[in-house]
Amino acid sequence: MGELSLILLAAGNSTRFGLPTKKQWLYQNSKPLWQFVAESFTEKYNFSKVVVVGNANELKLMKSFSDYTFVAGGESRQESLQNALKLIDSEYVLVNDIARCCLDSKLLERLLEAKKANSCVVPTLKVSDTVYYDGKPIDREKLTRVQTPQLSHCATLKEILNNKEEFTDESSAFFAHSKDVIFTEGSSKAQKLTYKEDLASLSCLKAPANCPKVGFGIDIHPFEDGKQMVLCGVDIDSPIGFKAHSDGDVAIHALIDALLGASNLGDIGELFPDTDSKYKNANSRELLSVVSKLVKSVGYEIVNCDLSIVAQAPKISPYKDEMKKALADILDIGKNQINIKATTGEELGFVGRKEGVVVYATATLNYYRWDEIWKLL
Repeated sequence: MGELSLILLAAGNSTRFGLPTKKQWLYQNSKPLWQFVAESFTEKYNFSKVVVVGNANELKLMKSFSDYTFVAGGESRQESLQNALKLIDSEYVLVNDIARCCLDSKLLERLLEAKKANSCVVPTLKVSDTVYYDGKPIDREKLTRVQTPQLSHCATLKEILNNKEEFTDESSAFFAHSKDVIFTEGSSKAQKLTYKEDLASLSCLKAPANCPKVGFGIDIHPFEDGKQMVLCGVDIDSPIGFKAHSDGDVAIHALIDALLGASNLGDIGELFPDTDSKYKNANSRELLSVVSKLVKSVGYEIVNCDLSIVAQAPKISPYKDEMKKALADILDIGKNQINIKATTGEELGFVGRKEGVVVYATATLNYYRWDEIWKLL
């Protein structure tokens, strides 16, 4: 059993942040914020274990970046913390919210120096502004701002949280159970990233790298009589549609795989398995919208999409502009960022025999330029 483990909480949905990318996925050069924060801690101290708590849908992507221990978060901060504590057996545990992304090494030293059995060590700051409560001024000298990271005696923290009480941090849990809470000097560097406006005051953050990511997708569907044909989200005038579990929009399916490939998020079958009845006759436009939001939430912006539709029939050219507009609307990008090409099968193979259609797609992404967004605020 080691002396000290580290838990980093990064499972939030960033509902107050106000940008399409979640806080934990703001890229610092070529690293997402959660990894940037984790490495800033591990460079300062040799922890016996590092546990990163992430959104269940993002764990696979997180694991592709590092060999830390990962666990799915819960419905609340406390539930996420409890999930992580199940993996910890060290004497002490340091807990930090990813939103506290600028580590002050001297603060870490003060926490380590003050650690004590059955206690929680908390960094605090004084309140310098005049403060009103319920319309009346109160004595600011009696107020204390509490920060993270917080260092707790692990066994005591587990015991305290093993009930239905809900606490906003470790210190309030220790206080509620009459356990020692040790205050130490906090740091102005340890500001919390809550709103997009906070980005301007966090000096440790680094601009994302200019690093295009390209993904490729392909999909094939045979024809089916009497079904509405849909391509790129557009209804096509044709007596035949596509045989598929969903509406069979072969172009959107190829584009989804291209987007997932560029963002390292797997493939369409993993996200929307055809063994799941809820995707029976699914509207592919809605599936693409889900993927678009997912890709953006984990730190990317869409630069360009290029599709090649290989079909002997029907004729694609009359629908190209409408297709571009439909895809651009779904992806919330400019129509100029969508390119659609069409060709025939030259009467060769299953395409040439008018048995089906194949679509190839590429998608180019770049890291979301959050550093440019906040300058405009």
